[in-house]
Order: sequence, then C-alpha cells, then structure tokens
Amino acid sequence: MDSTLLNIHAILPRSRVNGPGLRLVVFFQGCLRGCEGCFNPATHSFEEKELRPAASLLEGRMAPGVEGITVSGGEPFLQPRGLRELLAAARARGLSTLVYTGFALEELEAGPLMRECLPLIDLLVDGPYRMQMPEETLLPRGSTNQRFHFLTTRYSLADLMMPGRVELFISGDGTVKETGFGSLTRTVL
Repeated sequence: MDSTLLNIHAILPRSRVNGPGLRLVVFFQGCLRGCEGCFNPATHSFEEKELRPAASLLEGRMAPGVEGITVSGGEPFLQPRGLRELLAAARARGLSTLVYTGFALEELEAGPLMRECLPLIDLLVDGPYRMQMPEETLLPRGSTNQRFHFLTTRYSLADLMMPGRVELFISGDGTVKETGFGSLTRTVL
C-alpha cells in the first residue's frame, strides 16, 4: 500500500519544549498565513523540501523515552491526508499527539478531510500567531489568543507547563538550531 507523501521541513527526534514530556517533533512545509513575527518563516514556502511517506515517517526515528509526537509547521492541515496517516501511525504506537494549527477548531470541523484528523489528536493548539499577544508563561504556545483543545483525556492544563521556552541543538559540525516559543528560559539537550 502506498503512503501519502508529506512535504516535511524538519524533524526533531527529541524535544521538551514542544509539548508535554519528551516528544518527536515534525515540522510540515507550507503555510498560507505569513503571521508577522512567525518563529518558523522558513516553513512558509510550498516548494518541495523533503518528501516522506506519512505512514512510515516514525520508523527508526523514535528516541528512547519519547512519549508522543508534536506536529507543527508550516500548516499541518494543508496536508490533511498525510497528517491523518501520520497521526494514525503515532496512535498505533501508543504515542500521544499534539498538533499546532493556524486554523480555528471550528474551521477544521467544517472541512471533511481536516475533521477526519481530529479523533487522532490528544491536544490541539489552534489560532494564528499574534506577535502583539505574546505568551509569557511556560505554556506551549506562541501567543495568548491560541487556544488549547483537549480532544481526549490524556492531558490537562497542568500537564502543559514546559521546563523552558526554547531549546538549542548543537550538531557535530557546530550548527546551532533553536526551537520553542521565545526566550524566557533556555534548555539545552
């Protein structure tokens, strides 16, 4: 069976600031919003970055202790078939799922393909990033207009306090990559 191909910007094998616990993070490529001050402007282009089969994306990528996946972007719901396959693969492995989207939940519920993803998501963070409304706590969102939707009972608001807002990753060649939600505190893995 052929898997739907996803256009992927990057994959982080482990993160503690992109949702509860230790998580694998998948950044989708392509976004129409262009939110001012976006943390990931390199994900906006729809140019083909790296095509990966959705159903097998997790194979060989799970670091020890990872409890779930976080899907971010770009905009994951602009690739709804692949998103659904990725979330189903995560659920089959017993992993929790957190998805960030610039769409409102009400918009997702109105779109048939998008709506099919919702039963596979434990926590949805919706709404566009608003630079004028920065989140200044350790909650995993960029701006205070973004809403948390607990679509299962797996998590509660108390589970969402992160150990920091930003992580730095330093590769063997000295390249530094940053992920997270601003710069209140920094956690280096």
